[in-house]
Amino acid sequence: MNDAPPDRPNDAPNAAPRFIAVGADARRIAVRETPGSGRAGPGVFWCGGYQSDMRGTKAEALAEWGARAGRTVVRFDYSGHGESDGAFIDGTISRWAEEALAVFECETGGPQIVVGSSMGGWIALLLARALAARGAGGRLAGLVLIAPAPDFTEALMWEAMSPEIRAELMEKGVWYRESEYGPPQPITRALIEDGRRNLVLGVPFAVGCPVRILQGVADETVPWQHAMRLVSCLAEDDVVLTMVKDGDHRLSRPEDIARILDAVETIA
Repeated sequence: MNDAPPDRPNDAPNAAPRFIAVGADARRIAVRETPGSGRAGPGVFWCGGYQSDMRGTKAEALAEWGARAGRTVVRFDYSGHGESDGAFIDGTISRWAEEALAVFECETGGPQIVVGSSMGGWIALLLARALAARGAGGRLAGLVLIAPAPDFTEALMWEAMSPEIRAELMEKGVWYRESEYGPPQPITRALIEDGRRNLVLGVPFAVGCPVRILQGVADETVPWQHAMRLVSCLAEDDVVLTMVKDGDHRLSRPEDIARILDAVETIA
């Protein structure tokens, strides 16, 4: 089967994205596709990070690689991110995972390598779980996870909050955290409580495909120990963890991009 759905217009570099409606409230989700030949190997599906978008350095590099290699690359923005509609503050893990599954099912065909960055690593794992529940686990050719942050709402947010911040969050419904990557991040009570319904760490589980993880040792946002927790949970899968000694959370330097593309190519 061709890894790209038929009868789709090719996306020029500066073309406007396509939009699909997702959920009961018909959220308009922006999608971009780099079309491939359908014969070069599995397609690539990009899941971005928290407050990131599909026009970022890593996502654009994947799209450019796909154009050179003849590989279909599909990327999208979660609601409240990038070119998609919606307010970021309304987002939850469940909503963003629902959008990832909808785009995956509507916009891809055949086996796919899912590349998830930071929060996108969590979304990728939830996508794998959802596909398995639908009997479609064979659609996954592999996962490439970049500084993956599964369960970050609990392990890296809630558990790091002081009692005073927790009280403010529960009372007001939102707390704004300073961010080195942009404006203060609104962390909502809904995000924290919904995150607890989507936790994946703590017990072994299988995704049923090769997993390649790239983690910066100098990452101050998602500590390298967090990646080790994930590896310990994937005991049944073919997992390779690459530790980048001087790598930060972004992992978007040229040498980091080369590692990401190499991980994708080794799965294919």
